[in-house]
Amino acid sequence: MRRGSWKIRIFIGLAIVAFAFIKRCNSKEENPYTGRIQTINMSSDQEIAIGLQSAPQIAQQYGGLYPDEQMQAYVDKIGNRLVKNSIASETPYQYDFHLLADDQTINAFALPGGPIFITYALFKQLNEAQLAGVLGHEIGHVIGRHSAERIAEGEFWQTVSTGASVGGDLGDLVGGIGQNTLLSNGRDDELESDDLGVLFMMQSGYEPEEMITVMKILKEAAGPNRVPEFQSTHPDPENRIEKIRESIQKYRNQ
Repeated sequence: MRRGSWKIRIFIGLAIVAFAFIKRCNSKEENPYTGRIQTINMSSDQEIAIGLQSAPQIAQQYGGLYPDEQMQAYVDKIGNRLVKNSIASETPYQYDFHLLADDQTINAFALPGGPIFITYALFKQLNEAQLAGVLGHEIGHVIGRHSAERIAEGEFWQTVSTGASVGGDLGDLVGGIGQNTLLSNGRDDELESDDLGVLFMMQSGYEPEEMITVMKILKEAAGPNRVPEFQSTHPDPENRIEKIRESIQKYRNQ
């Protein structure tokens, strides 16, 4: 490659990286419900629109909704109780709770803007307080704007990786750094949602220690071959239990 062409590539690569960092700095904002500074590049209305659009397809991936209306009403009652008694009621998000038909996959998750799902496989193992812990944790993901933050951070690292590739064939290295950063941030999201879930349980009159039992259920379900923490977006259940105990003590002392 001629020296002039190499300089042009370096310049373009640096310009792309600089653009990514400027955009990231301009996307910083304080979450009014958690007080945490986050990189967010969408409005709450956009989060809600993404969640509503994605919900039907996500439900179908888990066999659709569980057909028992009484069980669905039970999930709705507990979820709405958590929202009513917590800061969630002050947010613009549209919390909607869905019991999925899948009786093999132990899972619960939230989409941006408020849709929350739990599979029947997990639901059937939980008592009311434990179910409240799971739903409270997922409400925490919505309030924490974790999906929106991961989307913005993912776009940032993708742009930086592109600039590094143009400027000097470092895209794979930068992409690896970005993936590790997103994994670490993902674990922080889980811990923040655990903390909020404990708070919401206590505000709604549930025994927060039941959240620890939920962690034990998840640990047992993962089995001995679960992914090591350094490779997973979720902290090890034992680490989560320790942090949950700290959260319980913190809120009891307030």
